[in-house]
Order: sequence, then C-alpha cells, then structure tokens
Amino acid sequence: MSSGGRSHTAPTSDRKPVSLPRLGEMKANGEPIVMVTAYDYPSATVAEAAGVDIVLVGDSAANVVLGYPGTEMVSMDEMVILGKAVRRGLKTPLMVGDMPMGSYEASNEEAIRSAQRLIKETGCQAVKLEAGGVIVERARAIVNSGIPVMGHVGLTPQTATALGGYKAQGKSAKSAIKQLEDALALQSVGCFAIVIEAVPSAITDEIVKKLEVPTIGIGAGRGTSGQVLVFHDLLGITTGHMAKFVKRYASVHETMVAAVKQYGQEVRTRHFPEPEHVYSVEPAELDEFRRYLSEESLASAKGWEWEPLP
Repeated sequence: MSSGGRSHTAPTSDRKPVSLPRLGEMKANGEPIVMVTAYDYPSATVAEAAGVDIVLVGDSAANVVLGYPGTEMVSMDEMVILGKAVRRGLKTPLMVGDMPMGSYEASNEEAIRSAQRLIKETGCQAVKLEAGGVIVERARAIVNSGIPVMGHVGLTPQTATALGGYKAQGKSAKSAIKQLEDALALQSVGCFAIVIEAVPSAITDEIVKKLEVPTIGIGAGRGTSGQVLVFHDLLGITTGHMAKFVKRYASVHETMVAAVKQYGQEVRTRHFPEPEHVYSVEPAELDEFRRYLSEESLASAKGWEWEPLP
C-alpha cells in the first residue's frame, strides 16, 4: 500500500544546529527557548520546519501516541523506536530523549547503560530524567559518563501517584523548598538545563533566580528561559481533559475527523475516485487485452486449450 507521498527526507534549513553552548547563550541574552515534543517522523519534520530549538522525544508518547493510561507504562524499546523516527526528521533542533520509568532508578550502572542505549540507537544528543532523591545521583553518573542530561522538577508524571496525582507542586513553602533543592542539586551534578512543570509562577521565578542553567517551563509561568508543550496538545490532536497550562493553537483532531468522514461519504456514494485520481491506458493496449479476454472465453467455452497471442 502506498501513502502517495514522494518526499522521504527531512526539510532543509539555513539555521545552524542548536547546541548546548547555544542554549547557554540564549539564556544569557534573554532569548526565549522553544521546545516541543515529537514522537514520529512527521511531527519531527513539522518541528524542524517551524524552527523550534529543542525537540523532546517524551515519555508522554505513552498517553498521546501509544494509548497507555500513564507515562509509566512506556518501555525503553518503544522509546527507541519512536526516537529513531524523530531523528530521521530533524536537522537543526537539539534532540533530547526521555528516560522511561524503570530504565535508570535501580543503579548508576543501569542508568548509564540505558542512557547510552538511548543515545546510540536513536541519535538523540541528550537524555532527560525526572528528579527526586536518589535520581540526582543517577544524573551525576550519566553526566560523568559523558552524556548530557536535562533534569525535571515539579510535577514528575512518572511518580505522580507518590505526589498525590497530577497536580501542581510547590504550592506550600515545604514543597517549594523541595523544588528549589532538587533543581539546585541537578544543576550541581552537571545538568545542562532543567524542566520545571506545574509549579506556581511566583515560586518558579524565585527558583530561576537561584539557577545558572537554562530552565524550560510547562505550567510554570513566563519566568523560565523557555517553554515546552506536548505536540499533540498544542495542535489539538488529543481530546478530552487538558491540563490548565495547555494552550491549543489548532483543532487538528476535528479537522482530521471531518476529512475522514468526507472521504467515507464519497466512497459510499461513489464520488471517489474521480477521473483525476485514475490511471489511464493506451486504447491499443486496452483493445489487445480485451481481445485476449474474448479469445480465452471462447477457448474455455469450446473446451480448447487457448494459445497465447504472438
């Protein structure tokens, strides 16, 4: 079956590839960093063409692409498959791969092996892991092995159950102190950037003041160095309840449903395919084929063995 598409290469870009030093320059210059998630080749080509700075192959793929009820169910094998597809569509943005739950918690050795696999098999340039307690040591180990690490504080979906569900963090002084301490700890072990998720903007603003590395906010206000949203959320591909911090910039799901409905209606009423969607054949070739069919039918009717046309 053919998709009908002709292009199988990522779009070209005049922009220079985004590097870790470039992100540091952007923070220093007050230039906002644009980050989105992507989980396949088509979404990667969109991110490339749109000129984003960072693409995260997020474990949120579990929900929005693979249909799992939570991010904790996605496997490393699945993240690798998705990451390979994204890599084929990117040229300019920095590509970061999410470390799925269960791939780094047990030991430093396991964390390094998992990070190395994600880098080697997908071609991503850095990995991201969620902070908290011993995870800082895992981040240190991965950084010391030569792999750049992006940290993540605030609402950490992989451990949302332990946090009391998918809700804002840092709303109490005690919780705010923990977010700050986690962020500082991640910075101290060499994380090149930190995602801050679902933290009150006033708390985020104070945390950012204490950090030297770039910060990427999602539901954390404008004070961070940049912002990230899930590709399917900002395009309106996902349906149902959306987090407070999601802004939809399109309604792609509704457009897709309407298009497929129209296609179905045209198939059922035989309006599709139309003449412009049909291949033609030379009249002489068609006549010869029909002569073949006629002679074959005649031979079958008389019980003769048909001789092929010269």
